[in-house]
Amino acid sequence: MDDMTNQEIRLSQGTLRYRDEGEGPPVVFVHGLLVDSGLWRAVIPDVVAAGFRCLAPDWPLGAHRVPLHADADLTPPGVARLIAEFLAELDLREVTVVANDTGGALTQILMANHPERVGRVVLTPSDAFEAFFPPLFSSLPKLAWVPGSMWLLTRAVRFKAVQRLPIAFGLVAKRPIPADVVEGYLRPSRENRLIRRDLGKFLRGVHRRHTLAAAVEFPRFRKPVLLAWAREDRVFKLSSAYRIAELLPDARVVEIEDSWTFVPEDQPAALAKHLISFMAD
Repeated sequence: MDDMTNQEIRLSQGTLRYRDEGEGPPVVFVHGLLVDSGLWRAVIPDVVAAGFRCLAPDWPLGAHRVPLHADADLTPPGVARLIAEFLAELDLREVTVVANDTGGALTQILMANHPERVGRVVLTPSDAFEAFFPPLFSSLPKLAWVPGSMWLLTRAVRFKAVQRLPIAFGLVAKRPIPADVVEGYLRPSRENRLIRRDLGKFLRGVHRRHTLAAAVEFPRFRKPVLLAWAREDRVFKLSSAYRIAELLPDARVVEIEDSWTFVPEDQPAALAKHLISFMAD
């Protein structure tokens, strides 16, 4: 959403737009595939009011508005490095990283490979272990190799009937996402071939080897982790949260009621409450 991206930063791989609001300890949000920083629009105000600085970039996952460089590394490890560079360029320290969906996989890679500026982590329902992507979406990386597939995909999801299908938003948001928000998510890839190029590059790099490699490093990540997981999630099962927590030295699970994968959409107040409590501990 345009009003959610009021700053720009130039990094080695290209320019990112991001929302920067509030003062205090930094909180950086990492969204997932085909959404942008608008995913956090109902969470950020409560976190800012509690005395934190919230930074929500539009990561290059298909809903960003500024294409990255043509040679940008948009593999999952490459995007994790981009997150680390964002933290370093703004000199953010002891950062709380909050992630959802595909962004959770990227954050796990960040935890494994670039933990230096991370102070704590909040994972909401996310890809992990063998499920990167989960079975329902496992065909997307192969599809991305087909010429013209990104054009067809981005045209198809403009129809509301397609948006309600499991392959789109049908199983990740329990409640309808406002139409203007969905349009904000989908317009960039539909209108800009370079955004589709970035989306395809990322999809072609998705593989479970990245999340499995990150999981091997979990026992070495000794900073606090909160897994705020939707009890009813049908894409990323609650058992995955407990499996992650078992491998981390300092982790706990809280179960979010009446929500699916997009906890920031379905239960933003509950998520903000758990996040603030976790950071205050």
